[in-house]
Amino acid sequence: MTDQSIRESIAALDGMLFVDGAFRAGQGARLPVQNPATGEIIGHIAAATAAEVEAAVQAARRAFRPWAAELPKARATLLHRLGDLIAADADAMARIMTAEQGKPVNEARGEILKLAEACHFYAEEATRVLGEIIPNDQPGFQSLVTREPVGVVGAITPWNYPAELVGWKLCASLAAGCTIVIKPAEITPFTALAIAAKCAAAGIPAGVVNVLTGKGSQVGQALVEHPQVDKIAFTGSSAVGLHIQQSCPQVKRLSLELGGNCPLIVTASADVAAAVKGAARRSFRNCGQICIAINRIYVHRSVYGAFLAGLGKAAEGLRVANGLTDPAADLGAMASAEPLAKTRAHLADALERGARLIAGGSAPEGAEYANGHFFRPTVVADCTHDMLVMREETFGPLVGVAPYDDLAEATLLANDTPYGLASYVYARDLTEIATLSAGLDYGNVAINNVDAGIMNAPYGGRKQSGVGYEHGREGLLEYFNFKHVRLHHGVGA
Repeated sequence: MTDQSIRESIAALDGMLFVDGAFRAGQGARLPVQNPATGEIIGHIAAATAAEVEAAVQAARRAFRPWAAELPKARATLLHRLGDLIAADADAMARIMTAEQGKPVNEARGEILKLAEACHFYAEEATRVLGEIIPNDQPGFQSLVTREPVGVVGAITPWNYPAELVGWKLCASLAAGCTIVIKPAEITPFTALAIAAKCAAAGIPAGVVNVLTGKGSQVGQALVEHPQVDKIAFTGSSAVGLHIQQSCPQVKRLSLELGGNCPLIVTASADVAAAVKGAARRSFRNCGQICIAINRIYVHRSVYGAFLAGLGKAAEGLRVANGLTDPAADLGAMASAEPLAKTRAHLADALERGARLIAGGSAPEGAEYANGHFFRPTVVADCTHDMLVMREETFGPLVGVAPYDDLAEATLLANDTPYGLASYVYARDLTEIATLSAGLDYGNVAINNVDAGIMNAPYGGRKQSGVGYEHGREGLLEYFNFKHVRLHHGVGA
């Protein structure tokens, strides 16, 4: 896909909303969308008006009963078709994503293919929604538990994974028989609109999928407050998630996948080379702009020096570039000035409080980086919990490392956070593995790997990292109400 093709693809989506099965020019104010690698304005979104929000919700409401009444096999067929269309156009969709988000094209293509995988997974799950027959305590009665779709879903999605995090909500909603109104992040809207185009091409009925653009504080909040939106599915910061929970004017189903502050523990028995490789990948992939990124690392003192030397070398070896011109780069630009500023602030705080700079620490040099939001992968050592890098989610290419002496200390430090999304361990001793698996207070624990989430297992956090689950059968069940039907048939009474 050429630069001209990217411009034409984005121009076709510029200022558009997707409501009731068709694109329409938004009537609200235009907001610019920037390429974070170059500073270029690549297009504009329309801030959806109150009337447009109402139109989308009413379209979803009208479509709900007919869609819920469709046979699961019919919904599954459309989801499979959607997945096939997305996979077939992965290259073009990836370049749209890179133009607005910054991650390298190869990484963006992988995300688009994971979106297609979500379509196929939930298509299969749609045909396996089972009820239960519950034994009663007296003869002549039978209890049947059925699952019915919640209704209209308002999905509010972030900018770090603008395809995948739409897909988890979209695919589970549609598989369950719900309809959906999606509000993507205002800095990465075109990926969501491109997904809407694929929904139309797949033949998904009008009103089942809708996409509104605009600011979260206005358009997203309008969905939160709308009395005919039955569920909010949100991925984003813990502060905004708490605001959503507190601002619902009526009881509403919520799935909130919120922030993290994810630790890695490297024990004395660990394969240090494997731990370095895993730490470099999960700390710096997507410039650390991942809810399950490794933010802080605790390393047993006996292997501390070797680990730091390895991670510093690995970080310095990662290539930072414009993700459109260098599709295979390890890191592209950060998505906006905001996470870059936070990364710089956390680094400065750590250095002022005595941390040692092991790698990175600045933007890459060169004219090609001058107008973009670039930063080199950065490692700081000898960190303590009075440093922001160890207490807060940086959401940037910065990781803090500290030594520890015993497993109880490592567990205490790892759990010393209000968050509980994901944690990581490298160890070969089975006692250490069992101790840490049980002791880490996180919804996801990855041992000797850094892939804390897979599509067919539940993914969710604890504490301030959210409520509810995505992925797996559990992710589908988040979009159902349960109904108990107790029948007196009299047989055997």
